[in-house]
Amino acid sequence: MRESFFFEKLLIYQRSLEFSVKVCRLASNFPVKYKRIQDQLIGAVISVPLNIAEGSGRKFSKEKINFCNTARASLFECVPLFEICKSLKLIEANNFDELINEAVEISKMINGFIASIR
Repeated sequence: MRESFFFEKLLIYQRSLEFSVKVCRLASNFPVKYKRIQDQLIGAVISVPLNIAEGSGRKFSKEKINFCNTARASLFECVPLFEICKSLKLIEANNFDELINEAVEISKMINGFIASIR
């Protein structure tokens, strides 16, 4: 069994990582003509766990909070991208609802994590 980093034990990291993988799998099926949307969505969603991980390695609370704020902003960036994907029929309405609900939950977790750092 390998050793793990502190952030790997955080539920917020685990949930955001699972969400990122789910969205990346979904986006990987987009037609080539929507490559820009695919790239933007993947970039935004992977930024969430990346910033949580990077922030956990910072020494000062203010730095940790800044990275959490960036993670939350990246998550918020996904919302209009999901809307666009739904409108373009790249994702089904039920998938859209599920993704939004997960994003809301992760956002709440990030807010709670920020509160615990303060």
